[in-house]
Amino acid sequence: MNVEVTSVSRRAEKLSVAPAAISVITAEELRRSGATSIPEALRLVPGMEVARVDAHNWAISARGFNDLFANKLLVLMDGRSVYTPLFSGVYWDVQDTLLEDIERIEVIRGPGATLWGANAVNGVINIITRSARDTQGLLLAGGGGTEEQGFAAVRYGGKLGDNAYYRVYAKYFNRDDQVLPDGNDSNDRWNMARGGFRIDWDASPENHFTLQSDLYSGRLNQTYFLPAPNPPYAQTNQAHLNVEGGNVLGRWSHTISERSDMKLQVYFDRTVRDGPVLDEDRDTFDLDLQHHFLLATVRTSFGRRLSCFFRRTGQHLHRGVQSRPTLHPVVQFVRAGRDHAGAGPAAPDAGLQTGAQ
Repeated sequence: MNVEVTSVSRRAEKLSVAPAAISVITAEELRRSGATSIPEALRLVPGMEVARVDAHNWAISARGFNDLFANKLLVLMDGRSVYTPLFSGVYWDVQDTLLEDIERIEVIRGPGATLWGANAVNGVINIITRSARDTQGLLLAGGGGTEEQGFAAVRYGGKLGDNAYYRVYAKYFNRDDQVLPDGNDSNDRWNMARGGFRIDWDASPENHFTLQSDLYSGRLNQTYFLPAPNPPYAQTNQAHLNVEGGNVLGRWSHTISERSDMKLQVYFDRTVRDGPVLDEDRDTFDLDLQHHFLLATVRTSFGRRLSCFFRRTGQHLHRGVQSRPTLHPVVQFVRAGRDHAGAGPAAPDAGLQTGAQ
């Protein structure tokens, strides 16, 4: 209960006082679970619906409405939204990182649109990785089996001066076909290669900078059906889907005073899916500015988020822009003689939160 979470109010607070139905998967729980992917790890969360459709497709949702194209959850990785505007959902087959680098996964089961926007209808999944300061040295991991036919990962962390740290990683896996009831392979085997880096720099006690990036490429087999004029009125086809992409994210955190701070985040994300049925070629630019301050007993967060995407379909270029201001006042009652949460030696004993967008 002493775990700190940030997804409920977009600021650090103890899990025990967070005003939401939130669960946290810690790094230790993730390690002991034996999960080899993020969707498998989400099975640990009470109330989450996680269904594996085939070897590389998952249907994940909360509070019902679950299917392969579920679109009522906001999923973040280190503050980067990973949804696709193609159906406002998530392609879980390309959401991955080195699991040993994940610090915690925060899952809110309930509406979060006041803070996070329209995608957070039924909840928020926030995947937070560890600082480069906490991943120093060399890590090697690997294994194999009948389904996980081979997987390997390497990560190395070091220092860049007195207050700057870095890490680089690479991983690869090859997963076998699942088996149909008649004993035949289901033609859904897949493999993926991924690599990236992260740099954390404490420029001063008031300023912290983060720069991180990931690249991935993979091949996924799939079976799909097309309508046919003759019985059984469906044609079974087998093909493969090529996926590749990458992202780069920069974040500046600035502490103005004990009662005020701000955060500026910018990222670029590229996604390419080249398949026989549904293609996607998309570039996303996102800018997010948040300012938190405390005025008497009112903690207020406000800011602006601007997101632009460029999606290519055939010879056509589609553009989209999302701009969303946020205002989130928080009223808290504190015991006399005690300071406000995060601004002094003690946290409030009770709180009432109200929000407006």
